[in-house]
Amino acid sequence: MRTGNEPLHARSPLKIRCGLALWGLLWAIAGTVAFINAGRPEWAAACAALAMVAATDLTMVIRHIRQGPHYQPGKDIPPYAPDRGRNDAFGIRNDAGRRRSTGR
Repeated sequence: MRTGNEPLHARSPLKIRCGLALWGLLWAIAGTVAFINAGRPEWAAACAALAMVAATDLTMVIRHIRQGPHYQPGKDIPPYAPDRGRNDAFGIRNDAGRRRSTGR
């Protein structure tokens, strides 16, 4: 439920995403090594590709963490006002003073 104070109490998911990416990277590397030792090059290649994806994700997460909270609104920014149909480009929503045509 929206309370209107999300910028003040919001928590970034970047730390948990960093931990999950690191966990996935470690398991993918371990899988690559295990499949190489078992003589399964196809599975080793799949695990290596997964390790590359996890490493890329980890790099991006660390980059976003180091950038800091510059994209977050500050304490002096009020909560967003509700839309109230002002941005209705296609005329789908009802306004208080008009009826929507039914197309009949």
